[in-house]
Amino acid sequence: MSRASLDKQPHEVAAMFDGVADRYDFTNDVLSLGLARAWRRAVATAVDARPGERILDLAAGTGTSSIPFQQAGASVVACDFSLGMLNVGRSRNPDLDFAAGDAMRLPFRDGAFDAVTISFGLRNVADTTAALRELRRVTKPGGRLLVCEFSHPTNGPFRTVYLEYLMRVLPAVATRVASNPDAYVYLAESIRAWPDQQGLATLIQASGWSRVAWRDLTGGIVALHRGYV
Repeated sequence: MSRASLDKQPHEVAAMFDGVADRYDFTNDVLSLGLARAWRRAVATAVDARPGERILDLAAGTGTSSIPFQQAGASVVACDFSLGMLNVGRSRNPDLDFAAGDAMRLPFRDGAFDAVTISFGLRNVADTTAALRELRRVTKPGGRLLVCEFSHPTNGPFRTVYLEYLMRVLPAVATRVASNPDAYVYLAESIRAWPDQQGLATLIQASGWSRVAWRDLTGGIVALHRGYV
């Protein structure tokens, strides 16, 4: 299999990420024109991890997104269902606590975390609502959710340019820098098919989270959605 379908069969998506694990962080920086780092900083600020808190970073991949929470003094679990990503992460960040886990059946007890976050991973889950409910299950009463995900640019002309980049330029660049370029064709298509900001907010609220709100980054290319138990 060279490319996962938009049906998002878990074993196919996991295999796809296994195949790009070694160059994943580098490729993301190139394809996002360096914006991935700014988005990670925005996530860290929004999560606002504090000393003594326990944080779940779901779809953490190699753990790059988890490091700021650890640096803030929190206890963080970097969880992913791609064993390839986890193996690369453990070799690069041996001080992080990595765990293998399926977003729809998390291997953690109820109310285990003060905050849960998932960056650029929710759209790759087969059942978005099931994952959001699982995240709520493992969050303490009063705890918080932060979802960082690609979204829909709010300016019409800018959205047209962005979609052109997404469907034409991104796969072409991926052919030069990625270990599995076909995987990035899937990723581009999955971004285009993903709900807009209000659509995702509705899904989060329907999954039991309260006080749901969002903030756009980079003109709506990415959105941060927040919710509370």
